[in-house]
Amino acid sequence: MDILEQIVADKRTEVASKTEVLPLEYLRKSPLIQRTSYSMSDSLVQRSGVIAEFKRRSPSRQVINQTSAVNEVAQAYESAGASAVSVLTDTKYFGGALDDLLQARSVLTIPMLRKEFIIDPYQVVESKAFGADAILLIAAVLTPEKAANLAVLAHDLGMEVLLEVHNEEELDRSDLSNVDMIGVNNRNLKTFEVDLETSRSLSKRIPAEKISVSESGISDPGAIAELRNFGFKGFLIGENFMKTNDPGKAAEKFLKQL
Repeated sequence: MDILEQIVADKRTEVASKTEVLPLEYLRKSPLIQRTSYSMSDSLVQRSGVIAEFKRRSPSRQVINQTSAVNEVAQAYESAGASAVSVLTDTKYFGGALDDLLQARSVLTIPMLRKEFIIDPYQVVESKAFGADAILLIAAVLTPEKAANLAVLAHDLGMEVLLEVHNEEELDRSDLSNVDMIGVNNRNLKTFEVDLETSRSLSKRIPAEKISVSESGISDPGAIAELRNFGFKGFLIGENFMKTNDPGKAAEKFLKQL
């Protein structure tokens, strides 16, 4: 079992436990369910295109940043000019928490993406109930039918969908009807190797009407300039900011160079 399969197996157990503790009908009573979401796809086009991410650690790097507060970083990202903020909520592998969504939501006036291994409708409703404007769906861990159903539910709740792919096969088999943004992850989730060529090679296969997002491995403004030439409108950056003592200042410096 590789790391991705292990994460998904653990996620199934986690979701089963959550549904017993906090049933779906209670999630649907959250005040944030009725909140009008911000459009992440519009913000990517209208602002810098940078999706600045908050994450404490990852399977490939056990410690990234364990000291910065999510609300302070999120607010600094917005002030720096980010189009959206991505918040990782997986606890076991990334050190995140659902409460991080609430804290970030309380200070943000730009879209917030819930970065998570979403495999169940419960997690989609949960995302809205905790303040997300958009969710990530990973094609590698979902059947096309499952991904399509989760995307429809997200839209029904007023959220947008970022579908993440890693290769042509995942992109070609996906139902894009209810997908707002297509993310190309330059990181191989099985080996953790990063190569921006993944974005460049898949760019021509992304439908023109979909907002394209390049994810992982972007560490300098020059890479964004190049990726824009390939049609990308969004750029997800996490570790490059979070590995510093002051992620907000790192984002500000980066964005000023764009």
